[in-house]
Amino acid sequence: MQKVLILQGKFVDKLWGGSRLKDEFNYDIDSNSVGEYWAISGMDKLSSVVINGELAGQSVKDIYKNNKELFGGNNQGTFPLLVKIIDATDDLSIQVHPDDEMGKKLENSRGKTECWYILNDIPSSIIYGLNANSKEEAVEKIKNKKWDEVLKEVPAKKGDFFFVPAGTVHAIKKGCLILEIQQASDVTYRLYDYDRPDKEGNLRKLHIEKSMQAIKLNDIKNEQESEKNGNLTTTTLTSNDFFQVRKLEINNHTEINKNADYLLESVVDGVGVLRVDGEEYNIKKGDFFILTNEVSTYELDGELTIIESNIA
Repeated sequence: MQKVLILQGKFVDKLWGGSRLKDEFNYDIDSNSVGEYWAISGMDKLSSVVINGELAGQSVKDIYKNNKELFGGNNQGTFPLLVKIIDATDDLSIQVHPDDEMGKKLENSRGKTECWYILNDIPSSIIYGLNANSKEEAVEKIKNKKWDEVLKEVPAKKGDFFFVPAGTVHAIKKGCLILEIQQASDVTYRLYDYDRPDKEGNLRKLHIEKSMQAIKLNDIKNEQESEKNGNLTTTTLTSNDFFQVRKLEINNHTEINKNADYLLESVVDGVGVLRVDGEEYNIKKGDFFILTNEVSTYELDGELTIIESNIA
């Protein structure tokens, strides 16, 4: 069976989208308002497609369903993770996501825990949690629209990493370019949208009641551990109940033992070569691929930064 799945994702236009996905990743895009690239996805209608080997032309959604052996046989029904690039040319709405229990109960969906690896060279910022000592205090400030007081804004520049567990109030701000790794869920509760009208002049729908229910004051620690082994530096970005994420910095040739049933690979910088059992693939910034359960070891060569992820 196929060892490496090279992927083509789906581009999504957004009111707040721009042209950086075309300009910085050299993607073939006609639109100048692309806000998201769903790069590794098994979601309905926005599933990535394999572009190499015997499975070329098939969607990740279908391959995950029909070829369980490629994913270690540990099938969760639908592909469990989603990897995107987000280009924000304007502030996104203030949001919160439900956890698994609430998502299943109210939306018949997974919850949505996610994380962000920041790609923008020019410093920007994000909304990341609340200035409150209790949920009751947070809810009271929100009800009274004390947004400047309650929202916690922090800097966000290239190389920063933020773990965003379900229940965390958050927002991506203007100027951010982000690699997002998340549970495969599209459930979002919009808490505040700066009272902005859409292109028809209407205010966008808010989800105040569900947002209040979903909010948690998570004690988040973004601690990172790095280990250098020859030409490879591995930094553990997060290891949580849903996924593990590592940054691989490759300087010339290195051989790596695969440490999970399957791995999601996001090339965020550089140019190089991937070798698996004698097969060779040229890879570069903006490429995404899956190393399936058929792979035991793999080689990387060149100057590369890769964000590697897998289910927990």
